[in-house]
Amino acid sequence: MSDNIIEHNSILLYLMRFIEWCHSKNYSKATSKTRDVCIRRFITWCEPRGIDTPQNVTKKILEQYNRHLFNYRKADGRPLSFSTQHSHLAPLKAFFKWLSQENYILYNPAADFQLPRVPKRLPKNILSVDEIDTLLNHTSIFGDAGIRDRAIMETFYSTGVRRMELVGLHLQDFDENESTLMVVGGKWQKDRTIPIGKRASLLLQKYLTEVRPKLVRDDDPGNIFLTDYGEAFLKNRVSDLVKKYMDACGINKRGSCHLFRHAMATHMLNNGADIRFIQAMLGHENLSSTEIYTHVAIIELKRVHAATHPSSLM
Repeated sequence: MSDNIIEHNSILLYLMRFIEWCHSKNYSKATSKTRDVCIRRFITWCEPRGIDTPQNVTKKILEQYNRHLFNYRKADGRPLSFSTQHSHLAPLKAFFKWLSQENYILYNPAADFQLPRVPKRLPKNILSVDEIDTLLNHTSIFGDAGIRDRAIMETFYSTGVRRMELVGLHLQDFDENESTLMVVGGKWQKDRTIPIGKRASLLLQKYLTEVRPKLVRDDDPGNIFLTDYGEAFLKNRVSDLVKKYMDACGINKRGSCHLFRHAMATHMLNNGADIRFIQAMLGHENLSSTEIYTHVAIIELKRVHAATHPSSLM
């Protein structure tokens, strides 16, 4: 973005201040980046319409931008999902709220602006226990790399951590005596301590003792999981790793790392775990985010009922 463009568009100047404010309030890098990208997209849409100051933005303009997103079509002709539309617009709500609170604008045009409702969808793909066992057992043919890869998938399945949380785990975050993981700076910048099952804990200890020392190069980043080059994993690299095993095992289900998170929650609920315990494991801020798994568990319960109850076998 050239200096000339910045000089002629005061919204960009305020955006830069807003992102600095986000950093000062300890918002995560991911949140700040998402806000920056989404607000810049809005600014790009505003420019040909002659809207270059925050004071020129009204609720009507935000609604027009909302309709633009609703009518937008991707290269394959598909519309943006309501979830995507929501994620594009939510940063604008935060931005104009900040502008109003800082007295940069007289009123907040987004105060009464309603975001698109995001439908709560059930996870479409749930890995079964047998499928997970198949994935884990397939790692045995890959030697040391297989031990690391199994430790990664065991950790995903046992704890339900998010992909970004797993790649951010450091050596001090695993307590082998207590069999716990400390997730530092998870979503919403919240830390949590969660148990890790016996099998996963043993596999993790085996990896840390026998394999990780061979992967370390001159500069040890301190992350638990290292690539073949001794570097900390990037999120996409972990996804590629899990997808490789799914393809090799003939498991044709969309997704990769997050499937283990879904599986952990669903399998534990099916076996009688209290939903609030699942909420704590997953790090959900609101119980409503966790309750979606109860519907998955009910679907499984109905299937078993239909297959086993005498009244259903008539």
